[in-house]
Amino acid sequence: QLPGSQAKCYFQAKAPCEYEGKQFSLGESWLSTNCLLCTCLHPIGVGCCETTQHPIDFPDWCEAHYDSQTCQISVVQKANPSLPCVKSMEHEWDSASTPEPLSNKVLGA
Repeated sequence: QLPGSQAKCYFQAKAPCEYEGKQFSLGESWLSTNCLLCTCLHPIGVGCCETTQHPIDFPDWCEAHYDSQTCQISVVQKANPSLPCVKSMEHEWDSASTPEPLSNKVLGA
């Protein structure tokens, strides 16, 4: 798991090891349409974990966008979602993950 991110797992007791009409045996896994990696734990149930790691530590001027087609989450700028959220000349992340204008900082220090 990446720092500043989280992923969740779920357990369904006594759930059948079946997905979209296909039967699975103990230890077999499948990827669901909602991006969960599920494993058959027959006879006790099914365990599923998110395949995407949800970012939790990014500046307020950014937001997380989820693409259900690729099972990917990207952090983009709120003002322009076509741009990734990265450190730039306009914004620098401080330890609290809030943007701080570079005009308040001495460059090269």
